[in-house]
Amino acid sequence: MPGGRPRSFDADTALDRALEVFWRHGYEGTSLTDLTTAMGINKPSLYAAFGNKEELFAKVLARYLDGPGAYTADALDAPTGREVIERLIHGAVDLTAGQNTPHGCLCVNSVHARGPDAHTARQDAIAVRKAGEAALRRRLEQATDLPSHYEPAALAALVHTISDGIAVQAAAGRSHDELRQIGDLALRTLLD
Repeated sequence: MPGGRPRSFDADTALDRALEVFWRHGYEGTSLTDLTTAMGINKPSLYAAFGNKEELFAKVLARYLDGPGAYTADALDAPTGREVIERLIHGAVDLTAGQNTPHGCLCVNSVHARGPDAHTARQDAIAVRKAGEAALRRRLEQATDLPSHYEPAALAALVHTISDGIAVQAAAGRSHDELRQIGDLALRTLLD
């Protein structure tokens, strides 16, 4: 017979609330009290269901990639290299400056975490960023519609740099419309 009481909360809802708190405040800016308050649970329940703060963050990061950040994987399925890049840049604007999401990017914010307690979270975010850039490079290697002088690794790094800049500008308060104009200018400069 299993021990303990059954959960009195919905784990998926609690994870979604934790995602929003980490996204809004960053790893270092989020306390356990912030998390338990937002999730509607106490600390023992948090530890029992999700592990410590680092383990919870890893689960949140995976949920972010499968949820709000899924546009990046979807963009790789676009039929042309040009469309892949357009979807990534427009998706970055929509995600990081959307009306229904915190401004900025959970991954970009987490890469900047420098405190000793944030090492694992930072490394997890860096690994996600590197994997995304590598996937984009592989997709661009298959593209036949881009200028031949574009080196796929450098182009993938440039697209990620533009997307990261959009996320930083969104976190700093730039509007969706402003960022869309900036993204469109980047696309024209890059692809025309």
